[in-house]
Amino acid sequence: MNNLDKKRVLQEYQIKQMEEFEKSLPMEKNLFYELFDYLNDKSETVECKHDFSLTNEFLKDKNVDIEKVLEFLEENGAGCDCEVIFNVEEKFED
Repeated sequence: MNNLDKKRVLQEYQIKQMEEFEKSLPMEKNLFYELFDYLNDKSETVECKHDFSLTNEFLKDKNVDIEKVLEFLEENGAGCDCEVIFNVEEKFED
């Protein structure tokens, strides 16, 4: 396999991984971006309480299954609001 073929296979794999990740999302992708923005804004004035209090506050207004979203966040490295920003947000980067 030449380098061009390897690159193509890698790109196809990365696309498939992103598609599978997006299928696993418990709420719309754009709501995650809103959550990240909300938590980033709040983190400028509110210290993390090492729980999901701010995340819960955000999710209550969005009519989503809060338990499923929190489970997803925990499975993806978040144990509190600040870890949503530090550990989960990076998984949404293209």
